[in-house]
Amino acid sequence: MRYLLLICRITAGLVFIFSGTVKAIDPLGSAYKFQDYFLAFNMDFLLPLSLPLGILLCAAEFFTGFSVLFNIRQKTGIWLLMLMMIVFTPLTLVLALTNPVTDCGCFGDVIHLTNWQTFIKNIILLIPVTVLFINRNKVIPASGTIKEWMAMAGILALFIAFSLFNLRYLPLIDFLPYKTGTYIPDKMKIPEGKPADRYETTFIYEKDGIAKEFSLENYPADDSSWVFVDQKTVLAEKGYEPPIHDFVLTTQDNTDITEDILASEDFTFLMICQKIENIKAGRLNEGFALGNRLSEENIQFLVLTASGAAEIMRYGSSHDVCSVDEITLKTMVRSDPGYMLLRAGTILGKWSWARIPSFEYLEKEFLKTDNLN
Repeated sequence: MRYLLLICRITAGLVFIFSGTVKAIDPLGSAYKFQDYFLAFNMDFLLPLSLPLGILLCAAEFFTGFSVLFNIRQKTGIWLLMLMMIVFTPLTLVLALTNPVTDCGCFGDVIHLTNWQTFIKNIILLIPVTVLFINRNKVIPASGTIKEWMAMAGILALFIAFSLFNLRYLPLIDFLPYKTGTYIPDKMKIPEGKPADRYETTFIYEKDGIAKEFSLENYPADDSSWVFVDQKTVLAEKGYEPPIHDFVLTTQDNTDITEDILASEDFTFLMICQKIENIKAGRLNEGFALGNRLSEENIQFLVLTASGAAEIMRYGSSHDVCSVDEITLKTMVRSDPGYMLLRAGTILGKWSWARIPSFEYLEKEFLKTDNLN
């Protein structure tokens, strides 16, 4: 029994520590996932709680996993493990049946699981958690109660500080497809042999007042007594989706400049604003000021946003503004605003609003001729 309990502790502890840690590395990603669920279930009033709940969830997962694995307030950790499994197991079953959001986000952007895979994972994980819960009274504390609580409080404080650091200065490890050093065009390609999306087209014809659906193989092409009414095309089977599949830059006059930017040998500095109207004026002005300095040196500066034309006119600047899908902007950089330097389709650097680079830094590290490869 001792070895069984040890295996259960290691299994449950490592899973929850891993889950909490990857969420803490990318707290905004967790917040976005909460937003997806709130919107899917028409709970918009909870949207302001998305970020606090994201940080609270990763802290709770790390606390319970660490507690169980290292026998520090282990009985408390076991109770929390069981409570979370009681909540999340039926919840993931509902999500698997309804599929409101395709990826549960339980392991952040490190491992993507479908809702059914998540539910099966929880059923399997419920086994060691149940064993630990049944035997919770056999736990022997490693030290005194006060010392254990002080140790866990200190560890939890450091963990939350780590999460807030990643929130302010960008994730310590970038699990997203737009990481520094990425050549964007390569991430947009479908590898040879990978299946493409398969669509099915249905034709609707009418004869003697009766409408009937036909496929591409049996529609009455040579029978003039049938009158064409309509056609429907639906996605029958989802094919391979490249990591970057929605990177499209559209100017305010509806010109697609994506290929021009990715092919350009010149530097392009991007200021990424999800919604310009939601960003503090001070942060906007800092970005625009850097843009003015770059423009003086003939460095292309683009503002990317999902805001509408009216908001762009109201909050925008004299700089070129491109419309980009909001989900793409959230994936490009976990900061609002965030910044990215491109050259020849390669991401040379990324920065958050809290660590906006100075022109002197950019010039020294990237823009000087002797720094170019």
